[in-house]
Amino acid sequence: MKILYSTIRALEDYKRGDNQRTAAEILFDKIFWTFQPDKIGDLVTKGADSPLSCLVQLDGRDFIYKFGKDTTKQITSLENHVQPRENNSIFLPAKEVLSLHHIILKSREQDMLFGFDDTYLDLARALRYLPTMGKNYKTFADARQNLEEILGGRVEFDKASERWQFKKGSQKFPMGVTAEGIKKIAILDILLGNRSLAPGSIVFIDEPESALHPTAIAKFLDIIALLATSGIQFFLASHSYFVVKKLFLIAQQQHLSIPFVFHCENSWRLADLKDDMPGNPIIDESVRLYKEEVKLVLQ
Repeated sequence: MKILYSTIRALEDYKRGDNQRTAAEILFDKIFWTFQPDKIGDLVTKGADSPLSCLVQLDGRDFIYKFGKDTTKQITSLENHVQPRENNSIFLPAKEVLSLHHIILKSREQDMLFGFDDTYLDLARALRYLPTMGKNYKTFADARQNLEEILGGRVEFDKASERWQFKKGSQKFPMGVTAEGIKKIAILDILLGNRSLAPGSIVFIDEPESALHPTAIAKFLDIIALLATSGIQFFLASHSYFVVKKLFLIAQQQHLSIPFVFHCENSWRLADLKDDMPGNPIIDESVRLYKEEVKLVLQ
């Protein structure tokens, strides 16, 4: 997901405002700071004879690039037929960032050090914007209301202390004593409120189940499905049975196409949860554990 995120963000930064850098320069910089290798050629599979190649298609137009194991300073093979994107996409890592917000910004913007990659930096920058007043997209407003019900409150930025805090009624709690799941879900609420996300944005979520109770996972995915109908595209990476099963139910109930890519028997396979739940290692292991439990009960 990170290479796809790097590619999309490069397309969004290309020709934005007065930016004069080429697409190749922007892409190189984004890949370098996202993966933080000694040289980006290290991303090529060890021992591979051919270069790493990537093809991304947006609105029927191709963005293609390649680089080899010896690539150090620039990407020379790039072909771009995609129009510059006005949207902002974001990557939500498995680890929450609200309690580390100021540390991430200082580490990257002031110290220019490896540690927090660009997925963290881009997210931390997007969270800096205050909520925008005025009428929001109806789907976004509905999603924010549902998110607040899950959270039992709302996360806000306190200007005096320059720290995030969780507000529940008249009570306020610092991020250090706020549950990890609340901080994780609150990030999506903040991005919807400050208009960092809009129809056409792409959101990448690594392990959406992280730090969440199964009930909260199901509600969170319902909100994601609601936002998907408004034009936001989501990419999720998960190892959770609850996530896969809930997505299958959403696809069936709403007749929603949810492509599903999984690794099985040394190859990658593609299916659509709207059509069926394909056999896959996550479901297979869940079934095996259930059978093992039944066997114990019947002994």
